[in-house]
Amino acid sequence: MERWDRTGRSAAYGAALALSPYLLIKVSWVIGSLVGVLPIGKGFGLAEWVVLNTVTVGMAAIGIALALALVRPWGMRIPGALVAFCSWVGSGFLVSVLPVVLVGALLAVGGDSQASQASQGGGDDPAMPAWEGVLVEFSFVGMGLGLALAVPAYLRRRWPDAFAGRVGDGPRTVPPWAAVVGAAVGLVWLYWAAGGTLGIAHPAVRNTDGYVLAAGYGFWALAGSAAVWTLTRARPARLPRWVPLVFGWVGSGSLFAWSAWKLPLMLYVALAEPPDVTPPENLTVAVVLHLCAVAAGATMLRTLVRTRTRTGTRTHTHTHSHTRVAGR
Repeated sequence: MERWDRTGRSAAYGAALALSPYLLIKVSWVIGSLVGVLPIGKGFGLAEWVVLNTVTVGMAAIGIALALALVRPWGMRIPGALVAFCSWVGSGFLVSVLPVVLVGALLAVGGDSQASQASQGGGDDPAMPAWEGVLVEFSFVGMGLGLALAVPAYLRRRWPDAFAGRVGDGPRTVPPWAAVVGAAVGLVWLYWAAGGTLGIAHPAVRNTDGYVLAAGYGFWALAGSAAVWTLTRARPARLPRWVPLVFGWVGSGSLFAWSAWKLPLMLYVALAEPPDVTPPENLTVAVVLHLCAVAAGATMLRTLVRTRTRTGTRTHTHTHSHTRVAGR
């Protein structure tokens, strides 16, 4: 077994193990709130709190199952589209949250307990003991780093030709509208990360986490858009295909995953108007922005898959023709 494959398999087991504390904590929150022994998050009723955390329990369970699917033999028998989609969404979530976890840890070391608590709780969790916050951060970091190593190893085993060749090997096509929309969304997020207030209804409630998240969203939105543009334009021709594919994969996943998560929350706040929840963004602007991000991310993924399929078919045909000539 190659060293890269061994590393990927170890990382997959590590990712599943790392996410287990988060799953157990979320299950305890659901059960504890139902029986009345744990507090409910600020701005939520019992039903909303249970539904929100039940969703995160399901997400954590899917994440653990995904990590195991990347290493166990039965993972190769699962439909490839399902494994790829779950990996895409999971990667999109984690690449944006990891910088927040890192900043929260640095602020905690520096003594900024309020910012550290915000990064641990995400702004909507009940007051948690410090050890729970540490476990939540460990789960995110461990899962993120584990997937970063396990997913490429799995893809290499299942689709060995997926990242082969150069950008110029593929056909040159018209860049999709999603690349433009994704770049526009990324610029808005970077503008907010830099302190811009246009589209911000409540500047006073902005915090360090919000700035870091916006910067991460913006970077990956621009990176994914640029990668899709590069692949569809087939320029520069000598660039290895795996470079734009990786950035396109992660960037489109970040666009889709986080906005698909934030969009229903923004709609809930707009319709229910809970008194204790005040997002910084103008709700109409936020809803439109997240809708654009979801549509752009999904379309960019479709473009990446179609580009790979066309290139793979072309490479297979080229190799087959050479084989026939050599056999004459």
